[in-house]
Amino acid sequence: MIIEYGPVFITLAVVLGLYMTWGIGANDVANAMGTSVGSRAITVKQAIIIAAIFEFSGAFLAGGHVTKTIRKGIIDPTPIMDTPEILVWGMLSALLAAALWLTIASWMGWPVSTTHSIIGSIVGFALVGIGIDAVNWSKIFTIVLSWIVSPLVGGTVAYLMMRSIQRLILDSETPFLSAKRYAPAYVFLVGFLLSLVTLFKGLKHLDINLTIVQSFIFAGIFGVVVAAAAQVLINRLRMKEAESIHDQFTQIEKIFGIMMIFTACAMAFAHGSNDVANGIGPMAAIVSIVQSGGEMAQKSALPLWILIAGGFGIVVGLSTLGYRVMRTIGTKITELVPTRGFSAELAAAATVVIASRTGIPVSTTHIAVGAVMGVGLARGIGALDLRVVGGIFMSWVITLPVGALLSIFFFFFFRGVFL
Repeated sequence: MIIEYGPVFITLAVVLGLYMTWGIGANDVANAMGTSVGSRAITVKQAIIIAAIFEFSGAFLAGGHVTKTIRKGIIDPTPIMDTPEILVWGMLSALLAAALWLTIASWMGWPVSTTHSIIGSIVGFALVGIGIDAVNWSKIFTIVLSWIVSPLVGGTVAYLMMRSIQRLILDSETPFLSAKRYAPAYVFLVGFLLSLVTLFKGLKHLDINLTIVQSFIFAGIFGVVVAAAAQVLINRLRMKEAESIHDQFTQIEKIFGIMMIFTACAMAFAHGSNDVANGIGPMAAIVSIVQSGGEMAQKSALPLWILIAGGFGIVVGLSTLGYRVMRTIGTKITELVPTRGFSAELAAAATVVIASRTGIPVSTTHIAVGAVMGVGLARGIGALDLRVVGGIFMSWVITLPVGALLSIFFFFFFRGVFL
């Protein structure tokens, strides 16, 4: 059957993989960029360009760990080794189910998790196609736990980041001068953190192996370069002599607006390293099974064209339907200005890359929402729209079961078509 329907399976995998990556762009990338767009640091057009460049880089340089977790950690395909077509139908069902749920959620403006959408869908087909024992339930428990852990960690880091900006800059006697003094240090953190994680785990497939000390040195150098670039941009800002405190705060937001360009790049990179695999992982699994004539290889090289197709789908998704989720993240949870947006984005990027380093499929969405709530809480609970927050939490809880139920339906559909 694999040989007979091989071209059909590959065509379906590419079409549904593109649909899935479109959904990732419309929902996940949109919420990763929502803070930058919502605080008016960058335009939607600039967000699309940044996403196109840095999502690719993140997936290529640092995306390996999570692809493995999604592909092999959630279910055990051993019982169906002799019937690889079941895995093909299952992966097709999972892609279609997750993509459909992302379309509905994006249209409603709900920032849901693409990671959890695809995991729920894979679990759904595994239950009916392989059996209840094939599901790694301890992994599922870890994911459910991440509903609490992800926003909590992201929110705590963002809260502390916002408090440090308030203390060092906004509440000082000369806020404008303090902003110019401390801004490069915050941007250094962006460069240092991202490069450190990439060096730690992302360059193995390029045969570059560095010791921990070497990684810290290179990350430090990169951080200094990024901070110097930010300093040059900040110095080029034409600013009149700050007289009133209001003038100073306006100018501080301009400085942080420039810095948010760097965090937007960091967020896109972090997202690419953690989430692009959700769309291209199942697609790569199907292509690998068909091309090997039905063998389920433990490891299969990710063809470059699949990565390019995934990147293309993501950019199209962001530019067509992404505005709805951007609006929720950027304006509806709490009011964002560049200082708050910067704190939320830096905290979210830090949390995502650490999660990517450990191989836990956390959700960029949950972290980003938690981070936005964290900066809101730094101004008091009244700064949050709790009705919006409640709706978002509700959409998180139903993502796994909805993905599973849709996937079960599509699995029986594909099995009926091809048998």
